[in-house]
Formats: sequence, C-alpha cells, structure tokens
Amino acid sequence: DASSAVEQRLADYFDKLGTVLWDSRQRHCFASYAIGLMSELERKSLEPIADSLTDDPKTAERLHHRLQNFVADASWPDDQVRRIAAHYALTAMQKRAPVQTWICDDTSFPKSGHHSVGVQRQYCGALGKVANCQVVSFLVVATAYAHLSIDMTLYLGPDWADEPARRAEARIPEHVEFKTKPELMLALIERARRDGIPPGIVLGDSAFGDNGAFRHGVRVQNLHYILGVHLSTSVCRVGKGGTGAPQRIEQILSAPPRSAFRRYHFRQGSRGPLSARFAFLRVQVPQDEVDASLWLILEWRDDEDAPSRAHLSSLPATTSRTRLIYLARERYRTE
Repeated sequence: DASSAVEQRLADYFDKLGTVLWDSRQRHCFASYAIGLMSELERKSLEPIADSLTDDPKTAERLHHRLQNFVADASWPDDQVRRIAAHYALTAMQKRAPVQTWICDDTSFPKSGHHSVGVQRQYCGALGKVANCQVVSFLVVATAYAHLSIDMTLYLGPDWADEPARRAEARIPEHVEFKTKPELMLALIERARRDGIPPGIVLGDSAFGDNGAFRHGVRVQNLHYILGVHLSTSVCRVGKGGTGAPQRIEQILSAPPRSAFRRYHFRQGSRGPLSARFAFLRVQVPQDEVDASLWLILEWRDDEDAPSRAHLSSLPATTSRTRLIYLARERYRTE
C-alpha cells in the first residue's frame, strides 16, 4: 500500500546516506534523529524523540544518551551527507525542469541567551531589526518549479571567531576562522561546483553584489550572476551615450527621462500579473578584471516615486531583457 511504499523509500534514502556514515551506531543515531525531526512531535528535542521511538523507558534513556553524544560530541561527515541529500533531491527536481538559478541569502534565528555558537546582537531578518540572534548563510538551487536549499554555514562574528575562551567553550574547530558573509557564500559556491551541482545563474542582494571579490569569485567559477547593488556603486557607461567616466548609479538615475523605463510583466501572482518598470544600460565596473561590460538593470516599482533598485549582471549582451528580469526576480521567491 501507499504507506509501505513511503516507508521503503525512506529506508532506501537512509541506506544511501548511511554509505558515508562510519558505523552502524552512527547510522542508527542519524536515522533516529532524522525521523524524529520529520515526525509530528510537538517538541523535537532529543528526549522526546528518544521517547517516541520505544515504549521501554530504559531503552529510551539509552537512546537519548546516544543521540546526545551524536549531536553534541561525535564528529561525522556532515558535508558528505549533505552532498548525497542534495543530489538525491535534485535528481527528482530535474525530471521536470533543469536547474536555472543559484540563490544566495541569509536567514536568522532569534535567541534569548548568549551561549549558542555565533549568537550576538546583529540584524535579524526574522524580526526586521537588530536583535540577539544567529545568522546562517545558505545556498539554494532552483528550477522553474522548485527551490532546494543544498548547503549552509553559520556566520561567526569577530566576537566569537577572535575570542579563544568562547571558541574553547563552544568547541569551535581550529580551522574555522572569521569570514565575511560574501566570503562564506563564495566558499559554499566553490564547494557546490566541486560536488558537481548543476550550474545556474547566481542571484543575491547587494550584500553580495557590492562586493567586488565576490563577483570576481563567481566568474572564476565559470558562473554568471545577477546581483543587487546599492545606488552609490560607481560604474562607467559604455556604448551609445556612454562617456567612460565613473558615475554613481544614483547620478545615472537622475538623468534618464521617465520614458527610458518600460513596463515588463515578470510573474503571475495570486492576484494577477506582477509587473514593474525597468531600464537597461551596458556598463563597466572600475577595476573589474573579468568582464569588459555588464548589464545594469534599473527597477522602478509602482509604489515608488523614483527608481530605487539596481542590479548588475554578467550575462551576455545578447540576453533578452525579458529573460534578465525573470531571472533577477527569482531570488525573491526564495526570500
């Protein structure tokens, strides 16, 4: 029946993941913990998970201790597990459509205490303000129909990375050093390329687009990007009407007439077609060592008095404007 088929699929999946785990005890703990996380338990901490898997109190206590050791103390090849899980899901996703984008983003977890690794006062997107939280950078791979988070890493601010006492208490490995969010994200992209994840257009907000080293790193990986940038970013217009002199994007926006922006529909929303006005220019970024020219995409939303969003794209000059807009807007589905 359907239930037994699902159980067999789950067993086959855990068997596949188990090929990179080190022994039977580790495989058993991994499967027990994962099943607990996927269950309908109200509290998905270790003790309730252990209690849910057996009716014998002594067996539940022993399982609780094993799970505690597995989660808190034991080392295991989490990167290899993630690689297998990502390819497993991508195989199913690509039966309907190919991978088209890689989305870079951060997410945050509000915290009340001060002992969770990486917790500090910083901008918390979940709350929309500066608050006590952890921040995780994650990489999503998307087709036209589905988005899949394939990798993530915890952001450690200098207050954690450069403090020996806190590092020792939290057992942070010696090789883990302070890295900016763009550096962390670039490492995820490089790992995804090594792991054979199908390539896509890299998307992200201005936290990544304003960082020249990040843009350069993406292109070194033979990937194209569409990334948000602040209006204070300096570019040089090229081609027709270009002067070659550096200008801030906000200076460029003060010149074009309203007619330079054309309305494009980019997606069907729950209440009808979604649209905005866009303008396109070919530009150079000073000291860009990879691309001689880029697309500058200027966006003017209907609820704004003036255009206030800009994106840089390394896609070829022959790329259609409709395609550029569609791709640029795809990251908002992940956000």
